Amino acid sequence: MTKELDLLDIQGHVLRAYGRFGYPKARYIFLTIHHGERAREFIAAVTSKVTTAVSWGNGPDDLPPPAWTVNIAFTYQGLKELGLPRASLIGFSPEFVEGMKHRKDILGDDGPSAPENWDPIWRENRETREKDVHIFIALNAAAPPPTETGLVGIQKSLVQCDAFLEQAHAWLRDEVTKSHGGIVILGGHRGDDGVLLDYQDVKVVMENGLPTAKEHFGYTDGIGDPVFDGVPYDEARVRGRGKQMADGSWAPLATGEFLLGHIDEAHEYPPAPRPILLARNGTYMVYRKLHENVASFDNYLKLEGKKYPGGEELLAAKFVGRWRDNGAPLVRAPDLASKQQFDQQFAVATPEEQDRMLSDFTYDDDMSGAKCPFSAHLRRINPRASLQMGREPGDLPGSLKTIKGAFDTPGALSNRRRILRRGLPYGDVKDRTKDNGNHGIIIMMLNADINRQFEFVQQQWINYGNDFKAGNDKEIMLGNHSADPRFASKAVLQVDTASEDVPYILSKIPRFVETRGGEYFFMPSLTALRMIARGVVDPT
Repeated sequence: MTKELDLLDIQGHVLRAYGRFGYPKARYIFLTIHHGERAREFIAAVTSKVTTAVSWGNGPDDLPPPAWTVNIAFTYQGLKELGLPRASLIGFSPEFVEGMKHRKDILGDDGPSAPENWDPIWRENRETREKDVHIFIALNAAAPPPTETGLVGIQKSLVQCDAFLEQAHAWLRDEVTKSHGGIVILGGHRGDDGVLLDYQDVKVVMENGLPTAKEHFGYTDGIGDPVFDGVPYDEARVRGRGKQMADGSWAPLATGEFLLGHIDEAHEYPPAPRPILLARNGTYMVYRKLHENVASFDNYLKLEGKKYPGGEELLAAKFVGRWRDNGAPLVRAPDLASKQQFDQQFAVATPEEQDRMLSDFTYDDDMSGAKCPFSAHLRRINPRASLQMGREPGDLPGSLKTIKGAFDTPGALSNRRRILRRGLPYGDVKDRTKDNGNHGIIIMMLNADINRQFEFVQQQWINYGNDFKAGNDKEIMLGNHSADPRFASKAVLQVDTASEDVPYILSKIPRFVETRGGEYFFMPSLTALRMIARGVVDPT
C-alpha cells in the first residue's frame, strides 16, 4: 500500500464488510424528510455517532471495536430535501438522480423482479412525495467473544448481539422522536407471513446452532471483495483481490474506483459533484433486496445433477465457480479428485493460508472455461484478465499483446468494473419445497460510478454473455431467466478441447433470484455529513 487514506473521514461501511469483523446481525432503517431544518439537526446527531473506517485493535493508534455501528446514506431526493444547492445537485450522476426503479430495463428487473412486485416501501405511490425514501441508516451489532466454550458460549454471544442491536435501534428511534416530525421512519418491509415491518433485519445463516458464512442456497459467500490502495487492514489480502500485473504479481486497485475525489484506474478523477469536500471520500451505494427461490434451485440442481457426469455438488460448483462447502475455486479444484486434495491442504492451513487458497488464482490456465464456466457467477462478476483482447488459451502472464498498447495491466478491462460488496442474508428458509417465504440476501454494492461499474456488470455481464463469447446466455445464478418457454435460458458448461468429452448444456434455467426492492444512495464522508448538517454546502 502506498497511499494513506483519512480513515477518520471515511464511513466504516465503505471499507469494512462488518460480517467479517464479528458483526453477524444488522438492521437497515429508511426514513423520509418532512422538514429540512429539523432533518439537518437529526443528521448532526447521527453524524456524531457515525462509525468511521479507523483501524480497530489493541495497537497504540487503534480503537476498540464498538458494540454497534452506525452508517448513513442519502437518495438524490433526500439531498434535495436537505437543501443542497442546485449547482451541487447537478454534479451527481444521472443514474443516481433517476433512481433504481426507473433503471429497471437496464437492470433486467422484469417479470417477478419488476418494481410492481417489490416490497411496499419501494413501490408506494410517490406522487405526493410524502413517502419517498430519503435516508438509509445501517445498524450493525457485534457478537462479543464467547466467555464460555462450545455451543452455549456462542449462543450467549448471539443473545448479547441481539441486545446490542435493540440498543442501537432504541437510540435511533429516540433521535427520530426528537425531530418532532421532521424525520419519519418508513415501514413496508416484508417479513415472515407477509407482515410489514419498519426495518429490514439481516443476519448470518445458522447451521446446527452455529453462525456460518453461507447464504440460503448453501454457498460460502463474501470471499473475494476487492482490495484497493490505502486500506491498512487489507494489506495482506491483495493477492487475488487486487489487480493482476504483467509480471504475475498483484497490486491494490486505484482508490478512485471506489472513493470519489481520488485517482482511478484510468488515472483520472471520477465525475463528482461540487464542492470537492462534498464528494471526496464519499461513494455511491447500490442497495438491492434479493429473494432466493430455494425450491426452484434445489429441484433444478437435483434434476440436472442426476444427468451431469460429475454429480450434483460439482454441478452446483459450476453454477457459481466455487464449491459450496468451503468456497474452493474451481480453477484450483476442478473435479472431485482435486477437490479432495484441496480439502486436505485446506484443513491444515493457517487462516492466512486458507484465505490465499480461496482468492489467489487467475484464469490463465482456464481460458477455455473447462474448469470454471463462462456463465458461472464468479467468472461473470470478476473475469480477472480472462477477457483481455489478444488472449489465447495457454498464454502466460506478461504475454498479453495489449499490455504494450492501451492497457498497462492484464485485467485492465475488468479492473474498471470492480465493486465492493456489503450486506448479509435475511430471513430463514422454513420450507425448502416452496419458493415463497421471507428469505434472501440484502446486497449493497459500493462504487464510484454506478453506470460504469454496477450497471455495466448487471446488464452486460449478468444478463448478457457476448463479452464471454456466450451470446445472450445469462449468468446462471443472478440472470433474469424467463418463464416463457420461447425465451428459456441455457448455459454451456465447457470441457477441455483436448478431451473427448462434450459440453454439457443447461436448458430451461429457472429464475433463482428475484429483486424485491432497492435504490441508489450517496454515502458521504464525515466532512460532507457535517457540511450537510450545518447547511453550508457551497459549490462556488
